[in-house]
Amino acid sequence: MEEMKRPRLLVIGGGRLGQHHTRIVAGMPSVELVGICDINQKVVAELSRKYRIAGYTDYQIAWDKVRPDAVIIATPTPTHYEIARFFLGNQVHCLVEKPLTTEVQQADELISLSHQGNLILQVGHVERFNSAVLAAEKFIHQPKFIEVNRLGPFSERMDMVGVVLDLMIHDIDIVLHLLRSVNPADRVISLEAIGARVLTETEDIAKVRLKFSSGCWVDLSASRISLEKYRHIRIFQPDSYISIDYAGPALKIYRKKKPRIEKLSDIEIIRPRLPKEEPLAKELQSFVNCLITGQEPLVKGEHGRNALELAQEILRQLNV
Repeated sequence: MEEMKRPRLLVIGGGRLGQHHTRIVAGMPSVELVGICDINQKVVAELSRKYRIAGYTDYQIAWDKVRPDAVIIATPTPTHYEIARFFLGNQVHCLVEKPLTTEVQQADELISLSHQGNLILQVGHVERFNSAVLAAEKFIHQPKFIEVNRLGPFSERMDMVGVVLDLMIHDIDIVLHLLRSVNPADRVISLEAIGARVLTETEDIAKVRLKFSSGCWVDLSASRISLEKYRHIRIFQPDSYISIDYAGPALKIYRKKKPRIEKLSDIEIIRPRLPKEEPLAKELQSFVNCLITGQEPLVKGEHGRNALELAQEILRQLNV
């Protein structure tokens, strides 16, 4: 991939997340924000006026008018495949919000297109850029049990997908990343899942238990009908316990000082100081750095595809 001096970026999608992307990109001196596209004319008018950029309601017309180097696709999940396929087919680098697509076959096609065109295809698994997750990685060496909880209140936001593809997929990606950082060949060998529809036509709550070939067990819980937000990971291994608070962000490591614990003081508590950085801003800066330098993204299309594949297997088990 050729290096770029100052990439021209177009944002597709002016909803809640798309507006955050637009805000951050507009403030990045290393890129030029050339436009916003959304099917809602009112949203387009507001954002184009606020950031003094071109606005469009049709992404194909937007491409023809501004000819961007790269796009950020922050539209409803079922539209990701069609939009990303169009831009990759026209030699435009893509950052696609999670999940990459709704079907694994679609993800495979986008990955193939990116390889054929020597293009960047990055997936917006933003928790990869959470400072607590990044700081925890060096302490994880032999995980035996991982417990993940991602709970949040009901929102009127309609994404046309259930809680597994909407929320749990964040943690699926993190678990796959952490375990395969230790053992690249680690894979799921058993899966149990339960869930229920409560307020919508898709699953609103889901609980999953996974066993990996390394012997590690993983419990995942996700809900979008809880009273409060709660987003934590707990990782247990032979000599330590690691607690990650996504939202803080905060990280605590409880580690044995010696082989046999006789008193509480034999346990070391480590609380790393974490930078107060917005994960989405770090994700976007990483994408831009890849555009400028030609490096591969931290979260490639293949990573998004692998998370989607496991999410789809969970959905088949749920059968709600």
